[in-house]
Amino acid sequence: MSSTEHVCPGVSPEAADTLRALVSGEPWMMRAIEAVSASGLPDAWIGAGVIRDLVWGLRHGRFDPAEVKDVDVAYFDSANLSFERDVAAQELLTRLEKLPWEATNQAAVHTWYHSYFGGSPVEPFDSVHDAVATWPETATSVAVRLAPHGMEVCAPHGLDDLLGGIWRVNPVRVTPVISMQRLARQRVRDRWPTVTVHPPK
Repeated sequence: MSSTEHVCPGVSPEAADTLRALVSGEPWMMRAIEAVSASGLPDAWIGAGVIRDLVWGLRHGRFDPAEVKDVDVAYFDSANLSFERDVAAQELLTRLEKLPWEATNQAAVHTWYHSYFGGSPVEPFDSVHDAVATWPETATSVAVRLAPHGMEVCAPHGLDDLLGGIWRVNPVRVTPVISMQRLARQRVRDRWPTVTVHPPK
């Protein structure tokens, strides 16, 4: 899949349009997305918690950019798997916009995942799409970016849980114990009272 074409078969055009409208309607988020686009980082997307925070904040509580702890940027550079590559990426993004960036080269995740999170070693990802498919919850397994023809949406597990306000573990890599820890740490029930929580089994 090229960096200029991205299709997630499970995402309906209507759902993608709904997400695009929510994202494009928030100036703070658009500044972040435009900075990522201007950075020139290869195959770079904004995703995970910041997208969930925006959508659920608008639909189930409130969204305050000042409360965003990090803006996750997933990019793919198989030519440089060093830690310094991520540092340089974050510095580049900070020069463009003063935001709490957290840039991660998805091509390098397999080099540190086991030592950082434990468990079995993992295989290298082939693309950002493959990486997004492993993120902890279905509602956070979503990323967006600007492309020449408009805003692209990466959602390997679809958008139903994100748009429908459903917290559900993505079991690809996250254990039930870690999932419950994340549920408590992120204060899901307090921050978004009308979100439906499906506890992991």
